[in-house]
Amino acid sequence: MPAIADIRLKNPAHPGGFIRHEIIKPLGLLVTAAADVLGVTRATLSCLLNERANLSPEMALRIEKAFGVPRDTLVQMQSSYDIAQARERESEIRVLPFKGKRRDA
Repeated sequence: MPAIADIRLKNPAHPGGFIRHEIIKPLGLLVTAAADVLGVTRATLSCLLNERANLSPEMALRIEKAFGVPRDTLVQMQSSYDIAQARERESEIRVLPFKGKRRDA
């Protein structure tokens, strides 16, 4: 049976789901109210929370300022999610190893 850490690395959470379940819901905020706090549109926040949009560095900073969650943590979550998504498509990415000579500058 795989370890929990292995599962998390292979299938990391989208930061939008984390923000929804760990910040917005526990505070009892509606999406519109949370969007107002963050200074973004309801549609922008909704897309993130429903995992239809990626977390931008600016949004991570807004969340840090509003709710105290470190932006670096959120950006790392997005990066881990993106890497896992790319790995799922790895067989579709066709690149041959470079075999030429290195040019000196």
